[in-house]
Amino acid sequence: MRGEGRRADRGSARSSARVERDRIRPVKRIFLLTLLSLVACDQQQEAGNPVIRHDISGDTVRDVTGASKKAAPAPSESPSAAFASACTPHFFEDVLLTDCVAEPGKHVISTALGPKGGAPYRSLKAYAGAVEAGSVAFAVNAGMFDKEGKPIGYFVQGGDRLKELNRADGSGNFHMKPNGVFYGSSGNWHVKTSEDFFSSVRDRPAFGTQSGPMLVIGGKLHPEFQDDGPSKAIRNGVGVDAQGRAHFVISEAPVSFGKFARFYRDELKVANALYLDGSVSALWDPAKNRIDGGAPIGPMLVVTRKD
Repeated sequence: MRGEGRRADRGSARSSARVERDRIRPVKRIFLLTLLSLVACDQQQEAGNPVIRHDISGDTVRDVTGASKKAAPAPSESPSAAFASACTPHFFEDVLLTDCVAEPGKHVISTALGPKGGAPYRSLKAYAGAVEAGSVAFAVNAGMFDKEGKPIGYFVQGGDRLKELNRADGSGNFHMKPNGVFYGSSGNWHVKTSEDFFSSVRDRPAFGTQSGPMLVIGGKLHPEFQDDGPSKAIRNGVGVDAQGRAHFVISEAPVSFGKFARFYRDELKVANALYLDGSVSALWDPAKNRIDGGAPIGPMLVVTRKD
């Protein structure tokens, strides 16, 4: 209330002048008391509950007096957000691509399809919700699949072969020969054509996935690719460079096979690279709180950090 005191008139025989003075005094008293009370409240609010503003960096907060203090860590969608992302953007021939790099000394690569004895996850989000995400560096879709999400080509998960090598002829990207296999064990990762894999690999790897077509074979582009053909899609692939690092690349805009393959050959200097899929391509990068959705996927490749 603003200083309007509620006062009962007792009907005394005071003069009109004295009555007026008596009215003014309590009004002044109440007004002053109210003003002092408001000032005290304002001081208490400033000291106890400061208004805070975040710096753009998010590292500090400041109260209204200008004093600084360290902010509590911002909440994240994943424990992995404390680690730097393994993925970096690149512009190549006017197309934005993201290159996620797995290094043998830092990372472990595995495949995933679904929980043991269960149906395929069908999405990175479903997979993320079913595993301990703290050690995951990133994950991507890993090759062609049937209507149930099961791989149509060679697939090994945790040393168990779930699907044999597919050498059949057919239509579609998978059968655009040569197709190939990405596989590895204990930090030794390789991309080979399916025929080379069939003739030279004797021991079962810890992981493996078959897809097609090959993007780069021995430093040369797939023979059926045009320089920049009319077929364009969001695409992703994998290739291993001379240092043994695996490059998982996803385009952020529709791109042709030819341009996508040239990025591997010319920019990343990768001699052998394999196409994983298009249109359903997806990336989970916990450090950047990115998890792509969209159409259902099948097998996945998961990169985790070593302890």
